[in-house]
Amino acid sequence: MNDKKIVEINNLEFTYYTLEGETKALTDINLDIYHNEIIGIVGPSGCGKSTLLSMISGLIKPSNGEIKINGNIVDKPLKNIGYMFQKDHLFEWRNILNNVTIGLEIQGKLNQKVIDNAKKMLVNYGLGDFMYSYPHQLSGGMRQRAALIRTLLLEPDLLLLDEPFSALDYQTRLAISDEIGLILKKENKTAIMVTHDIAEAISLSDRIVILTNRPGTIKDIIDIELSYQGERSPIKAREAPEFRQYFNRIWKELDIHV
Repeated sequence: MNDKKIVEINNLEFTYYTLEGETKALTDINLDIYHNEIIGIVGPSGCGKSTLLSMISGLIKPSNGEIKINGNIVDKPLKNIGYMFQKDHLFEWRNILNNVTIGLEIQGKLNQKVIDNAKKMLVNYGLGDFMYSYPHQLSGGMRQRAALIRTLLLEPDLLLLDEPFSALDYQTRLAISDEIGLILKKENKTAIMVTHDIAEAISLSDRIVILTNRPGTIKDIIDIELSYQGERSPIKAREAPEFRQYFNRIWKELDIHV
């Protein structure tokens, strides 16, 4: 594990208020995340996984506790955090090249160097022939790849992935999660991924954080160590002998009833 600490979460709590009263969504969250780590977060529906990502990004403020990114307390939305959602949010009237560069365009940083870098990334990650195509001409997996490139071009210190593959069919989901897992490692990115898919979490993550039912708190943190030959990829990870053991352990800790 790299010893450079990117994220520090200390004694984090979040309570939201409605007409019916107050509800504690998260309590006593403590977690450190290091450079080039991919952290998977799993837990029951409604346990506060997406709320946790929103607090890390600075979109909402915690009720108690603090979050630090690169040693700085998060008290507002940060530009050095990339967010990838279930939907790709590509603009249908802009071609793919113009879609992936829109963030830097909004920041007033669009220049020829940025455009050349965007083209290079599109080529490297299999979208070179589609840079002048429009989103409706791409498959769901290709659209998600474009959304990731759009995020990576901003050179974020941290990527937040909120169920980024859940809108895809199973076969596409396997393929694109494999591709994106490799891209994140190749680009040396630190990422936090919320998912309901245990297998996806194991195949992509270096560590998995298991949250309890609401109010969500950390029940366990599991280091994922898999045996495989060559460069790790999510598909290779699923073939590792330890994979099923991790799956069964997490399934039991989540206490899933069907």
